[in-house]
Amino acid sequence: MSFTTLVLWSAVGCTILATLALRLMLAPENAEERKRAERIKSMRPERASDAAAALVKSTGRSDPGLNLPLVGNLPLLLRQADMEGKATLVALWAIAGGVILAAGLSFLITPLLAVPAGFVLSGLTVLQIVKARRNKRLDALTQQLPDALDLMMRGLRVGHPINATIANVGRTMADPVGSEFRTLSEQVAHGDYLTDAFRDFAERTGHEDVEYLSVSISIQHGTGGNLAEMISTLSKVVRDRIVMRRRIKAISSEGRISAYLLSALPVVIYIATSLTAPDYYSDVSDDPIFKPIAFLIVALIVGNFLALRKLVNFKV
Repeated sequence: MSFTTLVLWSAVGCTILATLALRLMLAPENAEERKRAERIKSMRPERASDAAAALVKSTGRSDPGLNLPLVGNLPLLLRQADMEGKATLVALWAIAGGVILAAGLSFLITPLLAVPAGFVLSGLTVLQIVKARRNKRLDALTQQLPDALDLMMRGLRVGHPINATIANVGRTMADPVGSEFRTLSEQVAHGDYLTDAFRDFAERTGHEDVEYLSVSISIQHGTGGNLAEMISTLSKVVRDRIVMRRRIKAISSEGRISAYLLSALPVVIYIATSLTAPDYYSDVSDDPIFKPIAFLIVALIVGNFLALRKLVNFKV
């Protein structure tokens, strides 16, 4: 690739980044969030910042978001990854990575193929990073939830109201469960119904155990009963589910290792053959059926990996 082409790519990338940065600073939704925060500050000056942030987040969750192919609900994914309001920043990462990868691939393939390949690879990489952060946060929430429920249960048994027990969990527990319960407490303090606040909690986390908690609170709110005992039972159920997940993961570990080894074996054979006998594949690469057979083999290897992965991954 010539120096002129490289300079042109750099100019295009800088122009795109500058445009998105300007869009980030002047976004109308950011101005609307600032207005909401200012209104909350005028209502509660003593605890303005925490209350404003919690209420702005809760009002932003009413938007169902946009479901994209192969991605899903991107705004919900960012919420679950604790990256709410950073969609433009994530887009900047993807575009910057796409420009860099496209410029690098231009040395190997034609620019017509390098541009889409670079942006697709960058987008998939950024998406996987966000999903990994989401999964890590939800795993931490899973581990903390039983302790949070036990703390609520003890507070209810000594006579504290439900609002006070929620606020106590938010003050006592570490994030992410602490931040989620602080948001719950602020929502209820600003007049949201308790059942709606817990439903919000379940929707923004997408966690199955939190769904159980939301349904339990809704049933207890409508029918009455001993809320402390109900939360105690739910805490035991969540702990038993955690133990079951770990047990299944341990039992299926041999199958997962076998799946990875079987999937990696063809790649290892290809690399070893290419290193020990460089002419083994190049001598037949000009044959008309070489490329169709090569694509078929790659497709079968990928299909084998996906099938084995499906067989050894269990959802509890």
